[in-house]
Amino acid sequence: MTTASTSIATTSTAAAPIAPTATAAAPGAVATLAPRELGDVELVVLDMAGTTVVDDGGVEQAFALASERSGIALDDFERSLQYVRDTMGQSKIEVFRVLADGDEEAAQRANAAFEGAYAEIVERDGAAEVEGAADVIRELREAGASVVFTTGFAPTTRDAVLDALGWRDLADLALSPVDAGRGRPFPDLPLTALLRSGATSVSSMVVVGDTSSDVEAGTRAGAGLVVGVLTGAHDRAALEGAGAHAVIESIRDLPALLGLRGA
Repeated sequence: MTTASTSIATTSTAAAPIAPTATAAAPGAVATLAPRELGDVELVVLDMAGTTVVDDGGVEQAFALASERSGIALDDFERSLQYVRDTMGQSKIEVFRVLADGDEEAAQRANAAFEGAYAEIVERDGAAEVEGAADVIRELREAGASVVFTTGFAPTTRDAVLDALGWRDLADLALSPVDAGRGRPFPDLPLTALLRSGATSVSSMVVVGDTSSDVEAGTRAGAGLVVGVLTGAHDRAALEGAGAHAVIESIRDLPALLGLRGA
């Protein structure tokens, strides 16, 4: 069976996984590294939009265009837009199923319109990384960890973003909900990343994201460390309320949190 995931050959030659330093803490992180002992880090699961990729309102713009083109949620657009904001990080088709009141044909039509609109925005405006994201990913892989991108986008949208950034060779793997079974906040994406990467335990996995759904997926998957970042959709209170073990200002602070750099 053909998989829709983007698989990228690992180029790191480092043999040993990252061994976190318990005293390391990035600016803005909560006081404790994790509520349980974190073993050597074998896998880092990174969200895309808002965490490693600047969103800059692209999701909301694409939703507005999809709503106009498909006719979905036009009767109460502002309320629907707020729902989109609240569910950032979740599978887009699942969001549209809710907005379509279970009308599968309407949801699929709206989701296709969203994918087309987002691709147009990326083609028109390009895509930008959250400052320092690519360097952090390279540093993690050089330190011995596998890195997997996860997203609520469909594969075509995900790949358009990766291509715009030139990131096809940056991480080991890129997964969308269709590759895992269910999207966030279910644990399927991080657990699929764990299985595909060959990591030996959930305690060796770090999950990083900017939304409550990212955090919930990580905690439900039993990740050794779940980290919220403040460069995207949700604030510190929402991330901590969802169960984040640590909250940092940006992906740039992750190596310090893991003990790869001084605090």
